[in-house]
Amino acid sequence: MSPAALLLALAAQVAQLEVHAREPVLDGRAFGAAGAYEKLSGIIHFAFDPEDPRNAAIVDLDLAPRNAAGRVEAGADFLVLRPADPAKGSGTALLEVSNRGGKAMLRYFCAGRGGADLATAEDFGDGWLLRQGLTLIWVGWQFDVPQQRGLLRLRVPRARNPDGTAITGLVRCDWVVDDPAPSLALGHRDHVAYAPAAPGDPSSLLTLREGRLAPRTPVPRDAWRFAQEGNAWVIQGDQPFQAGSIYELVYRAADPAVAGLGFAAVRDTILYAKTDRECPFPVRRGIAFGVSQTGRFLRHFLYQGCNDAGGAPAFDGMLIHTAGAGRGSFNHRFAQPSRDAHRYSSFFYPTDLFPFSGRAQRDPLTGRRDGLLSRVLAGDTAPKIFYTNTGYEYWGRAAALLHTSLDGSADVEPLPNERIYHLRSTQHFPVPYPRTEAPLPGVVPRWRGNPADFLRAERALLRALLDWVERDAEPPPSACPRIAEGTLVAIPDLAFPAIPGLAAPQAAQEAYRCDFGPRWEAGIIDLEPPALGPAYAVLVPQVDALGNELGGVPSLEILAPLATYAPWHLRSGSAGGNGEMDDFYGTFIPLARTAGERTQRGDPRPSIDELWPSRDTYAAAVDAAIGQLIEDRFLLAEDRDPARAQALRTWDWLHADGAGAR
Repeated sequence: MSPAALLLALAAQVAQLEVHAREPVLDGRAFGAAGAYEKLSGIIHFAFDPEDPRNAAIVDLDLAPRNAAGRVEAGADFLVLRPADPAKGSGTALLEVSNRGGKAMLRYFCAGRGGADLATAEDFGDGWLLRQGLTLIWVGWQFDVPQQRGLLRLRVPRARNPDGTAITGLVRCDWVVDDPAPSLALGHRDHVAYAPAAPGDPSSLLTLREGRLAPRTPVPRDAWRFAQEGNAWVIQGDQPFQAGSIYELVYRAADPAVAGLGFAAVRDTILYAKTDRECPFPVRRGIAFGVSQTGRFLRHFLYQGCNDAGGAPAFDGMLIHTAGAGRGSFNHRFAQPSRDAHRYSSFFYPTDLFPFSGRAQRDPLTGRRDGLLSRVLAGDTAPKIFYTNTGYEYWGRAAALLHTSLDGSADVEPLPNERIYHLRSTQHFPVPYPRTEAPLPGVVPRWRGNPADFLRAERALLRALLDWVERDAEPPPSACPRIAEGTLVAIPDLAFPAIPGLAAPQAAQEAYRCDFGPRWEAGIIDLEPPALGPAYAVLVPQVDALGNELGGVPSLEILAPLATYAPWHLRSGSAGGNGEMDDFYGTFIPLARTAGERTQRGDPRPSIDELWPSRDTYAAAVDAAIGQLIEDRFLLAEDRDPARAQALRTWDWLHADGAGAR
């Protein structure tokens, strides 16, 4: 069989494309040389072959019901934006693995609003992705997304024992309760939860504890119960669940979803676009984009060898954003794909697990040797990969393990098909300038939420990845903190300035050697919560005298600073967990405007007027920084003026009466 025929045969797992709507985008508006676009939406029907070796990693696929042809059926919602005249397109698809069913890439790359329907000019922003001539694809992969309009989902079968009886297994939920609550929902972030197999089961165990590693105290079984509130399963107590506590529930559910079919759905959607002549959005190349949860999905996809198109890569490239060193609950029995793992929420789910780096390493304690890309390298199916992480992921998602040894003693170089970029001093997601709320109380004003912009760098890096995939043009070298350069350090060695009223974190998210039971390698959890073995090394980026991070891709805010942009924020004023990290958020701490103001506050950082005596001086520094960013390919030339205008708006806001520098 020829390579082309083999690809066509592999793509046949798409059984039917059901188009529900086909319409022009923004009434036929032209997007540069790519011209007008068209929007298609509907359902992709799959018929997966359980005997296909490429599907061998999907847990419980062999226990799923089959149709008359011996295939396992599933259906995914999809939405596509394609050039109305394919000849004007680039021939490249950017497929976003939808984060919890949503659509993010127009926000990340077009300064658009995004949204459920993608119907207004505000949704599309400046249309940058469309102006590149890309075909944009969203496809559902997650079976349990919330029941909300416009979210993309994958409808998957449930596994049963060969004799037709129900499969049961353990499910775990946990909650950080900051305010007294009469009930707690089993589903994470409003996702659809597994129902208890027997709501009255006396073996269901609810515990509470006062800290992440504190001893668990059982809650008497007769003091709480399962219930349904609307369509959601919850637990209710005789008394409100108390603020300041961490509650954890382990119960038995039945009929597990074959969650790992999400990997096959994503793979076969891009294969369908690349190989099937009947596809209405044909492309020659495919790049996957995942952010946060779905960045972890792509890392897991690679680890399980799912990028296989019969000895060639299904995806030619991947942009894996804010995944840190994590994977996730995407392909095991009773998987809950929304669950992650943070320093002070969603504790100890199978997220930050060895291996972490693309290059294989040996765990010195377990003796196990593995690498994230070992399977795709062995099968010659590895794509070209960009990993982009904010500063938050080094604190909240163990990102240093992407490029260090497991004991934190040495740097590990990326593989030739990998680039790693640290977006210095940024938080997990962007927040806008100017800040409209009051600062947090204290001698030195500060805000929860770090507005340092990484989206312009992300856009420039996507352009570099496109050039690497489409033209084999060498991208910018990896830019991340390094042990050898002193820009990646243990937390006790962090030289954060002693800003009055602001303490740096004393701990970050840890990746543990977790034991989920004897069948975990087969995708079955028998031990909940897991037993925690020793943690891997924790390293974070070192900072400069202002407290801004070193080593990596700087933003304009870092090269011409007016503030400290911390990628972390600490919980305070809560009933429990004070001093622990706040999920996803950073901290914005403007500099004092004058030397006198700085002295009065006792602030060790230089004031704005000591760095930049005038607005013109600052504008000159901004212009020089922009030139450097463009030269280094971390800013597109077309973004020069918007970036400059934003920097000067920040200057003006900080100097306005009543603004944040006061």
